Amino acid sequence: MPLFSFLVFVIITSFTPGPNNIMAMSFANKHGLARTLQFCIGVGVGFLTITGLSCLFNGVLTNIMPMIEFPLTIIGVGYMLYLAYKVLTSKENDSDQEEENKRSLFLVGVLLQFVNPKGILFGITVVATYILPYYSSYISYFLFTLFLGMVGIMSTFSWALFGSAFQKILQQYRQSFNIVMALLLVYSAISILIH
Repeated sequence: MPLFSFLVFVIITSFTPGPNNIMAMSFANKHGLARTLQFCIGVGVGFLTITGLSCLFNGVLTNIMPMIEFPLTIIGVGYMLYLAYKVLTSKENDSDQEEENKRSLFLVGVLLQFVNPKGILFGITVVATYILPYYSSYISYFLFTLFLGMVGIMSTFSWALFGSAFQKILQQYRQSFNIVMALLLVYSAISILIH
């Protein structure tokens, strides 16, 4: 396996802006780093699941991908636009704050992976390009899946750390920050549509 190419692909894809990283930064700004850690771990578990399923069912997925790609894209784009709307319209003293605090950020992180086209396509691509051609044991699939899940946690955590570190500044410019985060989510959705 071309290890350097694999690592470059994984790091660039994982740490660039996307729904996971933007939401991690937004949640850390709104809820703090400690609470957002649940979301980051949820992203890692969800991504671990997606990657594991990709290892097991890559042949099937690549054969049916043309059939499911469009509906998956529409669902993912719709969800990202919904997230953009929620970020844009959130206020410091939101009436939904109490309900949102009850919601599990871990579960949000896990479920986001199943409607995140970037994550799903990344999982399928990394497995088909870098893992399956070079490895055939389930233990190697498991180790790569674990590694990629940890990268998912590290990438979202780094964005959450940024959101938390600059929380006071971001609170001062909350409306502008929310607009920028919402626009980044809209950009992510549009870039998926025109890929």
